[in-house]
Amino acid sequence: MPSATPHRIDLALAEGNPLVLSALSEVFEKDARFSLVATSSTAEGFLGAVMRVPVLVGIIDWTIPQLGGQKLAEVLRDQEGAPRLVIYAEDPTGSVTLKAMAAGAAGFVDRKSPVERLLETCLDVAAGKMVFPFVDVRGLQSDPIHQLTRREKALLEALANGLTNKELGRDFDISTNTVKYHLSNLFEKLGVTSRTQAIAFYFKSR
Repeated sequence: MPSATPHRIDLALAEGNPLVLSALSEVFEKDARFSLVATSSTAEGFLGAVMRVPVLVGIIDWTIPQLGGQKLAEVLRDQEGAPRLVIYAEDPTGSVTLKAMAAGAAGFVDRKSPVERLLETCLDVAAGKMVFPFVDVRGLQSDPIHQLTRREKALLEALANGLTNKELGRDFDISTNTVKYHLSNLFEKLGVTSRTQAIAFYFKSR
């Protein structure tokens, strides 16, 4: 009896450089371990593609137009059934790796690495592993912004735009008492005691 055909890993690729997009597409199309489902030269195109046809792994160029890789990863992080993301970028200082981790990516590969490194990373990420080069994550762990939920980040941004508690309640469809509760938690996570300090923290973090 013939052996069963191994299951291919469905994959999508977002790359802003047309030459790199073409080269990587060819690499994955020729590798029997992968099934390249979609490619895009923009973040918006990639997002639309993986929302229509779910894939297991997505490879994202960190500088992908128009949103950029960080924002795209953050958007996908909150989507049910989103692909596990591998960020593909140059990172001489390690700062992009930290940002990729914070944005919810599952792996990182430097663009100067051999293509085999990218293939192996995609396999590991598909298997549920987190794959990052060694970086000092102490700064990431100590940054309170990365401890906030998506809703808390939105609340902080609205606060920085000058909204009152009543306006926050209206925009977030919650009561004023609930607004106060969320603000109390937000202040505690940021290590501040007032709206002014929270707003100052917000602009400093940007």
